[in-house]
Amino acid sequence: MAETQAVDAKAGETGDKRAERKAARLARQIGAFSKAHGGAEGQVAYLGERGARIVLVGADGGWGDLVAPTHAIAEQAVREAGITVHETFDGEFAARVKTGPYEWNRMAGIQLGGPAND
Repeated sequence: MAETQAVDAKAGETGDKRAERKAARLARQIGAFSKAHGGAEGQVAYLGERGARIVLVGADGGWGDLVAPTHAIAEQAVREAGITVHETFDGEFAARVKTGPYEWNRMAGIQLGGPAND
């Protein structure tokens, strides 16, 4: 039986090559975040059909996230970036996140009928 590969007719490349490029792009973004925040750790969470979310927490408490099209690509990206990856986003890891007025305003606005969540 012959092996088959998905080929993107527009780009003329296999799905594997596209996945590698996407993982490399995400790894560069993770690296840039890490550099800007004095280091970083992360957690990969499933988003169902939408892929996976890479949550990043910097050594300075800054945080951000990226979305990968698949969990495998997210895992490859964090591996290439060389950051520590946590199984869950709780406890000591979550406590490192520093939030500011913007986040508190958005959370309060959602809960208390405050400013619109635009």
